[in-house]
Amino acid sequence: MDPSRIVLDPIGVVESPLTDPAVAPKQGREGAPDAWLVFDERVLDGLRDIRPGDELIVLTWLDRAERDVLRVHPRDDLSNPLQGVFSTRSADRPNPIGLHEVEVASVDGLRMRVRHLEALDGTPVVDVKPVLRAR
Repeated sequence: MDPSRIVLDPIGVVESPLTDPAVAPKQGREGAPDAWLVFDERVLDGLRDIRPGDELIVLTWLDRAERDVLRVHPRDDLSNPLQGVFSTRSADRPNPIGLHEVEVASVDGLRMRVRHLEALDGTPVVDVKPVLRAR
């Protein structure tokens, strides 16, 4: 095994009415419609304790991103000065991992309806983790 090589195996896919990155919200809480996470059958046992109302971090592979970008105008607004991509939430970056905080609306077997997900239809899901809040 080559330690410099990383292999991600998607566990699911996003089903969303969002198909055009130009009109999709930049962040989920900026008007993203409800979407579905559709999981692979092999991860069903790992989903069993997720309930409606839970808050999750969904990690996606932004498969339509440009991977050779190192500087961007934040929010694709040319009036914003160029910034290094690692100080922004731009999808375009060397390793386009999406980080999305969502709320679970419903769970139906391998399908989970979520709120506040700005990922495009067909985006691969690579992991799901609970949001941890300080108590």
